[in-house]
Amino acid sequence: YSRNEGSLTSTLRTLLFFSALMITLPVGLYFSSKAYVFEGSLGMSDRDSYFYAAIVAVVTVHVVLALFVYVAWNEGSRQWREGKQD
Repeated sequence: YSRNEGSLTSTLRTLLFFSALMITLPVGLYFSSKAYVFEGSLGMSDRDSYFYAAIVAVVTVHVVLALFVYVAWNEGSRQWREGKQD
């Protein structure tokens, strides 16, 4: 019983961590890349910088999702191996 509760806590913690990343990282990279990279360093127009910053945000969402799937897969296979040894 205690092992299942620890597993559930670990899974919930992982889910909350990646949920927070999914909200903050794309939004933060969108605004920072728009202001500092595309408009500041590259001197793009306001309209062009919106477009490229949106691409950065979409790529970031995909990277976070891929990392979540990777972590969840490894966590699940580790729990399955531990459960099978019992």
